[in-house]
Amino acid sequence: MDTSAIISFLQESLFVIVVFVGFLLYALVRGRQALINLIMGLYLALLISLKFPYYDFVLGRTSSARNESILMIVVFALFALFSTVLFGRLMPSEFDEGTFESFGKKIVFALSGTVLIMAFSYHALPITEFVDPGSPIQHLFSPNEWFFWWLILPLVILFFL
Repeated sequence: MDTSAIISFLQESLFVIVVFVGFLLYALVRGRQALINLIMGLYLALLISLKFPYYDFVLGRTSSARNESILMIVVFALFALFSTVLFGRLMPSEFDEGTFESFGKKIVFALSGTVLIMAFSYHALPITEFVDPGSPIQHLFSPNEWFFWWLILPLVILFFL
């Protein structure tokens, strides 16, 4: 593989890389339990945002599709923030550890969070309006019949780790 092919692949995968690095940095700064709380918060936020009855009211004040997308993402982010704080209060903080302690598990959990965000971006959130994740990633996450399996995978990882 030559350098131009590698650079092209990295450009297509930039969204995935940024999300993964964000989750990994969050785990390194806040700890493994905080990342687990965030992953669980994303699940609850998806559930709430899919059944949120006031989208018409919130989105009725916008003038463009881009603004609607921004508002939908903001509403989801608020639900995710609330849910993450809720799980942080409910879950025990038994994984108080150093920054690089259990680094392998933090990487696996960061991958789990990345899978969730990618699945959400193709099926529940209008993130693809702003970012074109590229065709190789699109073939992985866009089929509707795979959405269920992408949602189950992080739960299985949480169960076994």
